Amino acid sequence: MKTLIRNGRLIDPRSQTDGIGDVLIVDGRIAEVGGLIESADAEVIDASGLVVAPGFIDMHVHLRDPGQTHKETIKTGTRAAARGGFTSVCAMPNTSPVNDNPEVTAYIKNTAADGDVRVFPIAALTKGLAGAEPVDFAALLATGAIAFSDDGRCIQDPAIMRRVMETARKLDFLVIDHCEDRALFGKGVVNEGPVSRRLNLPGIPAAAEEVIVARDISLAEATGGRVHIAHLSTKESARLVGEAKRRGLPVTAEVTPHHLLLSDDDVELGGPNFKMNPPLRGKRDVAALIEAVRNGAVDVFATDHAPHAAAEKSVGFTDAPFGIVGLETAVSLLLDRLVRPGLISLTRFVAMWSARPAEILRLPDKGRLAAGADADLTLLDLARPVTVDAARFASLSRNTPFNGWALHGAPVMTIVGGRTVFSDVPC
Repeated sequence: MKTLIRNGRLIDPRSQTDGIGDVLIVDGRIAEVGGLIESADAEVIDASGLVVAPGFIDMHVHLRDPGQTHKETIKTGTRAAARGGFTSVCAMPNTSPVNDNPEVTAYIKNTAADGDVRVFPIAALTKGLAGAEPVDFAALLATGAIAFSDDGRCIQDPAIMRRVMETARKLDFLVIDHCEDRALFGKGVVNEGPVSRRLNLPGIPAAAEEVIVARDISLAEATGGRVHIAHLSTKESARLVGEAKRRGLPVTAEVTPHHLLLSDDDVELGGPNFKMNPPLRGKRDVAALIEAVRNGAVDVFATDHAPHAAAEKSVGFTDAPFGIVGLETAVSLLLDRLVRPGLISLTRFVAMWSARPAEILRLPDKGRLAAGADADLTLLDLARPVTVDAARFASLSRNTPFNGWALHGAPVMTIVGGRTVFSDVPC
């Protein structure tokens, strides 16, 4: 099977390509990239006026399958990912049962074989996410785990975390950490500060994140194990990660669109769909995170797609679960609010969704437009007007704080292994 993508604006951060050209796909892989390519028997996709980028990868997604399929399934989650421009997603382990054994990892991989995009399982660091007994890392790696995380149940015991990091160095796997000191976090539901006091809600101090970020950086230095800091939310966390990078430590980090575009001031005007963990922080934190994106302290964007049923989010701010959906809004939000005003370049934007995740996850056939790479591609229309409409989401859940936002720029075609899994391009 041959497909020729013709006359698109090719953006490949790996080769620093930014120019008009063609991409020839043969049997699921990129066969040729360049200027005018001739192939008489290929299906032609006219990409005139569109950006052609390496397939976008979301390193932090909750698919809720197995066990919580009233919120999301692998099928609906991957369909939402395809519509959002993602060719690959990494599925967090807080399922039911927890992905802490090869049987659950195999279930996720086998079920995802029928999904719209590629799914890479992230397995738990400790059994049952309990923070006490490490999992059988070798067995989970052999079954297909791409990384390990206890996600929202951050390991509290530094001795256990050190043991995990030593094993990570030995077996060369990635540890992804949701940095949260539970004693400092307490019963908090919103960022600790003026807003929490005005609303009379228990606050979550910035230090709850920052002390664990500092701990993990120290352990990365001591052990040589690779650690990826999930969803940075504070100015000090960004500073710590930037300093670790300057020292050459094996530390990477991600940031979500909601932590870049919203602050705790928005909580007063919103409701439970503005409740997430880590919480929306102050405006100074938001400015620092944007600067961390600009200066390279933050490596990747990630959605932390966290679907919840409407009834679960409608019980009031204090009792509602943390989290929002993000797969179908993230790309447009950041195109409109970061790329369009010139805060970051389009090449930087593409790199943070493709090349850098592929490098961090050790996926050599992804994140690049080059002969021999997987034909995973994301096509963007930078001028496409979009109004976020949660009622039309492919996801089973609708818990977004961005409903009604008017944006410019959108994914219009998603290609996985040479197969078009989503298209909104006029024929």
